[in-house]
Amino acid sequence: MQKLKWIILIAILILLAGAFFIYTGNFYHADEQAFSAMESDKAVVVVQTDYGWLFDGPSDETALIFYPGAKVEAQAYAPMLHLLAEKGMDACLVKMPFHLALFDMNKAEFVIREHSYDTWFVGGHSMGGAMAANYAANHGDQISGLILFAAYPTKTLDEQLIEISVYGTEDGILNMGKVEKGKTYAPVTFYECVIEGGNHALFGNYGEQKGDGAPTITAQEQQRKAVDFIVMHALSSE
Repeated sequence: MQKLKWIILIAILILLAGAFFIYTGNFYHADEQAFSAMESDKAVVVVQTDYGWLFDGPSDETALIFYPGAKVEAQAYAPMLHLLAEKGMDACLVKMPFHLALFDMNKAEFVIREHSYDTWFVGGHSMGGAMAANYAANHGDQISGLILFAAYPTKTLDEQLIEISVYGTEDGILNMGKVEKGKTYAPVTFYECVIEGGNHALFGNYGEQKGDGAPTITAQEQQRKAVDFIVMHALSSE
């Protein structure tokens, strides 16, 4: 009887492990435009690192640590982060285990030790943004601000931080009730950008996302509007 219990337990564990790998193995892939943005150019040098990639633009002072959305290939965010670095905020794109920031939400601490920027922002897209917000709430002494792309915090943020929230009007995935609730955790310095015609997926280049709304603008337009808003409010506050 005891042997049978062990056999059943092992079988259950094997089934659970198989289900997990099937779930995490089915993820959104970066498109060709995203991989093109992983190449260096005259304005931005893209460097592979132990944590992922650094988009090294003209700034030596300010950088964003970016957590990708759940089950999205990290490189999908290269076009937006390449543009952000070009505009004056370097970007550290973090590659997460199994494409889930949930498994390494404190990765920003490692990234900060790897570089010597004066000003740090953490942020991310969707679940990646939620995990970045959690890090910001617990490590407010290490960073200057939080930048959320279709995401929201669930813990109170330190008053000295800057919070920037960006999302699209056609987002079919973002829970707007939780976005409103998240504003109660915001610091005094809070900026919100609602992109007309934008949706959930267009902050990255990975195609359509199940359950999302139909956008009326392109990914390039949505990302440019997001970057311009961030640069206006994050860099001007330094």
